[in-house]
Amino acid sequence: MSANQHDHTSVAHTEEHHEPMSKKRIWQVFFYLLALTALEFFIALALVHAGHIEKDWTVKIIYILLTLWKAYYIVAYFMHLKFETSGFILSITTSFILIVYFIVLLLIEGNYLKTNFNPFQFWPMP
Repeated sequence: MSANQHDHTSVAHTEEHHEPMSKKRIWQVFFYLLALTALEFFIALALVHAGHIEKDWTVKIIYILLTLWKAYYIVAYFMHLKFETSGFILSITTSFILIVYFIVLLLIEGNYLKTNFNPFQFWPMP
């Protein structure tokens, strides 16, 4: 096998994981994201603001789920994570989950210290 043939097979091997997106697929994802955003605006303006439903925790959960759904499509298609190897996807996802977990722990600890810690009290009072 010559050096030129070896380079050609390695290029073909690396490109099989990076499938280019067609313009049609890009527009499909764009209109899908547009529809999800329109649904969020419909819930916010037509349902909540008009008084048909109350803005309680269920509406907030719906907003969070729709936002995460949109974030998945942005990361998967426009940042091309869907076309990467499973090991890379797993490392990125695990890192993201650990960072979110760390932020949640910091918020819980900060709330506890805000309500229960007095920096001017050096010893417990009897």
